[in-house]
Amino acid sequence: MGMLKEFKEFAVKGNVVDMAVGIIIGVAFGKIVSSFVSDVIMPPLGLLIGGVDFSDLAITLQHAGEGVAEVTLRYGVFLQAIFDFIIIAFAIFIAVKAINTLKKKEEAAPPPAPPEPSSEEKLLAEIRDLLKQK
Repeated sequence: MGMLKEFKEFAVKGNVVDMAVGIIIGVAFGKIVSSFVSDVIMPPLGLLIGGVDFSDLAITLQHAGEGVAEVTLRYGVFLQAIFDFIIIAFAIFIAVKAINTLKKKEEAAPPPAPPEPSSEEKLLAEIRDLLKQK
C-alpha cells in the first residue's frame, strides 16, 4: 500500500502533470510542423529545384523481381524529417528565448523603495537622537 501511495503522490505532483501536458502539446505541435513542412514549404522548394517531390526522392538499390521486394534508400523522406526537426528546434528556441527574456525582466525589476516612516516613527527617532546627545 505504501508504494501505491508514493506513486500517487508522484503522479499528481505539479511537475509530472506539467510534463505530461507539455509532451501532449509537443506531439500535437510536431504534427502541425510536419504538415507545415510537407504541405507548405516542400512543394515550393521542390518547384524551385525543378518540380521535385521530396517524398519521392529515393535511390533504388535493388529492383523488384520475382519473389524479391524492391530495396530503396528513401533520402527524400529523410530530408523532410531534417526540415521538420530544424523548424521545431527553431520554434522551441524562440519560445525558450522569450520565456528567459520575461524571467530576466522580472529579476531585473528593482525592489520597491521602503515606505516612508510614519510621523510617530519620525518623532521617536528624534527623541532617540536627542537622548543619545545627552
